[in-house]
Formats: sequence, C-alpha cells, structure tokens
Amino acid sequence: MQATAYTYDPQSRSGSVLLDDGTPLPFEAPAFDAGGLRLLRPGQRVRIEVEGERDDRRITLVTLQTL
Repeated sequence: MQATAYTYDPQSRSGSVLLDDGTPLPFEAPAFDAGGLRLLRPGQRVRIEVEGERDDRRITLVTLQTL
C-alpha cells in the first residue's frame, strides 16, 4: 500500500503517514526500523505494510516508494 509521510520524530523513530484517502495512520519505531530507513521527510511517498482492519490497523513496515 502507498502513502505519504506526514510526521516523523527522529528521536523516537515514530510518526504518521497519510493514506491516499487522507486518513492519518501512525507508525512506531519497529515499523520504521523494519524498512531500513535512516530518515523520513514529510511529503515523501512511502510504501507501507499494514496488519489488522479499520480501527485496529497498525503499520508493520515503512519504506520509500520506488518506481
């Protein structure tokens, strides 16, 4: 699934993304670490993997979207 980076705190390695429908979805450090990224800037397109559905969704991976 694709999204846009919205917030990112480098100290906690957590933040949030905006899904393409505008829904914000937070992520924690383990999801950021799983993607192997060092930094994330708001506005970057990312690829995410999500577990659960609706209100129980949680991001398990955040990485940069490449073509």
